[in-house]
Amino acid sequence: MKNSNSLWQIAIQKFKQSKIGMLSFSYIILCGLIAVFCYVLAPDNSNAANQMHLEIHSKAPGFSVQILSIPSEEKTAQSWFSIFMDGKQNSSYEIPIKSYSINNNQLEVIKYSDGLPKNYSLSLFNNQPEEFIQNRTFLFGTDKYGRDLLSRLLIGARISFFIGFIAVFISLLIGIPIGAIAGYFGGKIDNFIMWIINITWSIPTLLLVIAITLALGKGFWQVFIAVGLTMWVEVARVVRGQVITTKQQQYVEAVKALGFSDFRIIFKHILPNILAPIIVISAANFAAAILIESGLSFLGIGAQPPTPSWGAMIKNHYNYIILGKPFLALIPGLAIMSLVMAFMLIGNTLRDALDVKS
Repeated sequence: MKNSNSLWQIAIQKFKQSKIGMLSFSYIILCGLIAVFCYVLAPDNSNAANQMHLEIHSKAPGFSVQILSIPSEEKTAQSWFSIFMDGKQNSSYEIPIKSYSINNNQLEVIKYSDGLPKNYSLSLFNNQPEEFIQNRTFLFGTDKYGRDLLSRLLIGARISFFIGFIAVFISLLIGIPIGAIAGYFGGKIDNFIMWIINITWSIPTLLLVIAITLALGKGFWQVFIAVGLTMWVEVARVVRGQVITTKQQQYVEAVKALGFSDFRIIFKHILPNILAPIIVISAANFAAAILIESGLSFLGIGAQPPTPSWGAMIKNHYNYIILGKPFLALIPGLAIMSLVMAFMLIGNTLRDALDVKS
């Protein structure tokens, strides 16, 4: 019996046999789900998890405290989609308290900050103050502004994860056509394109990203575009080299003899046969995009406050490493390291699985 399995099926089977590759793939899928449903999973689902409690700043993981929510008269209507994408627009004011008691139609609370009592009318809480008091546990502690570190870590995953997708998409959109044209036509066209590639390649990546970011302005989408515009060079070089080799194959000569257009030969016959190295370089670029975004946020030109970003979280708390609270910087640092490592490991596994010679 003939084995009808295609090369792609064989590659998938080889990938499934790699425990490291499957573990990395599972972790990446988990991070992707967290990035999509971050506001559903976050304990603090306010916009950017920016609910500050300065009285309980820089607390260790597992810290618990009672929180009193004082309702506001202003009510903002939000759709479920708006909450899913941007979180809740909280209009209530929260106060950490040590204890509370009800006396003479008054709610008396002992504030966590100074231990002094403060009274509120029960009518403010619809005569049911217990519904506005909850015991909250901060599993990863609080940052220097008293915000929930776990919530900001989960919401920050959306930026770090999606910047990889958008940056890789932009790099493929630019790099594949340019590299294919240079490799297929050669001659002066190839020389001109390689001249542009070499000039772009000679500029340090971080410096080029900073220049593009400053030109486009600071912001969420500007960083995505800037990182993508600096990563197309590697894709173009890989595609060019693969096209130069592949265009000499007999099947390419055959479709040329049939009179097909150059556009069809490149995009219908050559590119589908060189997807393997493109997939591998995309995985590496995904990891590089996460690192570049973290570096930009650390320098203050990435995602702007109060938008949570893993790089910005390290920037805000790196000095706490020597102040006895290293977890504030180590937790987002470990998140960056684990996600980048997962993409590098899955890139190595894909390289081995797609190698037809092995």
